[in-house]
Amino acid sequence: MQLTDGTTVVVQSAVMQQLMAMLERVARHDAAVLIVGETGSGKELVARTIHEHSLRCSRAFVDVNCAALPEHLVESELFGYEKGAFSGADATKPGLFELADHGTIFLDEIGELDVKVQAKLLRVLDGVPYYRLGGSRKVGVSIRVIAATNRNLEEEVSAGRFRSDLYHRLTQFHLQVPPLRERAEDVDALADYFLKKHCPAAHFSEDALQALRQYPWPGNVRELKNVIFKTTLSAKPGKHEFRGRDLPAVICGGPETATSQVLTGNLDDMERRMIFQVLEQADGNQSKAAQQLGISSRTLRRKLQKYRTMGMEGPGGVSLGTISAQQQRYFRVSIEVPVQIRDAEGEQMSVTSVNVSSGGIAIKSLTALKHGSAFDISLPLPGISSPLEAKAKLAWTSPGGLAGLSFVEIHPALERELQQWLLDKTRQEGWTESDSGEQRI
Repeated sequence: MQLTDGTTVVVQSAVMQQLMAMLERVARHDAAVLIVGETGSGKELVARTIHEHSLRCSRAFVDVNCAALPEHLVESELFGYEKGAFSGADATKPGLFELADHGTIFLDEIGELDVKVQAKLLRVLDGVPYYRLGGSRKVGVSIRVIAATNRNLEEEVSAGRFRSDLYHRLTQFHLQVPPLRERAEDVDALADYFLKKHCPAAHFSEDALQALRQYPWPGNVRELKNVIFKTTLSAKPGKHEFRGRDLPAVICGGPETATSQVLTGNLDDMERRMIFQVLEQADGNQSKAAQQLGISSRTLRRKLQKYRTMGMEGPGGVSLGTISAQQQRYFRVSIEVPVQIRDAEGEQMSVTSVNVSSGGIAIKSLTALKHGSAFDISLPLPGISSPLEAKAKLAWTSPGGLAGLSFVEIHPALERELQQWLLDKTRQEGWTESDSGEQRI
């Protein structure tokens, strides 16, 4: 995929293709996003992709490396300053937030921000105008904030180094970028892409690709890019095949380490599978599952959080992002099924659904519907034995025969089935629910 700034997005693995599909859904909202992942794993690429698929795509994308900003200049760089605000301030300077007005600002390494700056950032996220440094006139901006970190911000919050209110404000969408070592297919695709940039006619031999796949890549994509660059730089002119011996020695070494990693992973996987199997038998009740496992509820919650942090959720599943209860209310599943509608006069019609959410459905109808009209609706959903029946009212219409129906009355049992069906769909996309009290998973 080619972005407008010339950046090429190279993904081959199923998990990254799934993440890219999720980004289009995230981009349609204007909520804040926190991207978590190891250094060099592609967090900025994810942020740029969200921006380019959003309604702000024609406006500025301002990327800020918070770790690179000098501590005494962070506030003035982000929020600007007025002439004479301090020694050397010879003219008024707009901050990076002003430069990103009506666009997107990407705050990389947000965990490095000072607590005082975090407080001001929280107010900006809440839409509150702010003062430039030394200013007396408030500045208002309309921006979308995307933040990224390689730190565990939950631990930073517990240690008092990061504001909990800012953390919860940033995690309206919480995305996890898997490390390169967990997506070997991307190693092949990226290595070939970087090689072709320097040697268009060259390729890697199978033993070279095997060595690249087995290396753990602590520096992720950034390290892979540098390794390929160094490999091509030291090669003889006109070389067409790069073998394992052409790669840096460190890439081909350490088979014992690789073996031990596999063994550790298998043991962890056995424990994880057992925990989720008991959870499933306990119908998702964590207290009951902990009792059956012979551990405390606190220990179980800690292990579940570890699995989420490691990118493992459920038997064989992968967690790519967390979704809050509020965002889940607006989660829509695109699906085309026949919908039977009956109005107050008893007249029936058959239409086709476009999407379904917990609050209603969107439909395609050849017949114009009246605003405020009430309807009895019925539609089948795959995996649910009985048709979903509810009373609904017309909420909106748009050109092309599209209309939205909001649920006004639905049987509690059917509502629970719908909620579970939607929850299953979110998990299939790679989402997990954000923690809030006694969570059922």
